[in-house]
Amino acid sequence: MVFHVKSTSKTIRKEDIGRVFEYIGGIIKSIGGIPMEIGGMPDHIHILASLPKTMSVAEFAKVVKAKSSLWIKSVDVYYSGFAWQEGYGAFSVSPTLLGKTVNYIRNQENHHKVRSFREECMMFADAYNIPFDEKHMFVD
Repeated sequence: MVFHVKSTSKTIRKEDIGRVFEYIGGIIKSIGGIPMEIGGMPDHIHILASLPKTMSVAEFAKVVKAKSSLWIKSVDVYYSGFAWQEGYGAFSVSPTLLGKTVNYIRNQENHHKVRSFREECMMFADAYNIPFDEKHMFVD
């Protein structure tokens, strides 16, 4: 799953990002999911997880985003207006590609030296043959 901070929101400070990833892992565990890797950049996050059997992808995204947003706002006054974008991207991953996916998430800083978040999203959409319209893909 991939989602971005809302365009009107502050991004996550580098000194806080590790705590955000850990907190999201705790949220996933608390709802019966299995966090495998969580990473990203100050403006977006990647989550590799096994979802709870009784929860839809949409509900999973809603819970993770709502609970993490609420917590992030409590970390510091800097985050008082923090919000995640409304949408998200969710993709299934073959068990044979788990290692490659974990490495991809862990190396976000290097990936984004070469490609922007927008380019990354378009790459995923192309790889999964998902038709998209940019005016709907990158809105809050």
